[in-house]
Amino acid sequence: MAGRRLRSSTVVLGGMGLLALTITSCGSEPDKRCADRTTQKTLPSSECRGGGSGSYYYGGKKGGDGKVQGGSFDKSAVDRGGFGCSKSGGG
Repeated sequence: MAGRRLRSSTVVLGGMGLLALTITSCGSEPDKRCADRTTQKTLPSSECRGGGSGSYYYGGKKGGDGKVQGGSFDKSAVDRGGFGCSKSGGG
């Protein structure tokens, strides 16, 4: 009987680990890129950290023309997504 109880505990602990992974992945930070607010062209990270003309752009992606799209300069407007999270459009 002791072997069966051990397996049951393993299943419960594994389920708790999966639940924890699901919860924490929903709260993960969105991707961020350094970009110019006016032109939306991507810039080196030093332009955002060193007080340059760049601002962080959250979410979205970098297009073929070097501009960011599909995200926002407002971090709170971006859906973080992740496993088990619903997606909605960010502005």
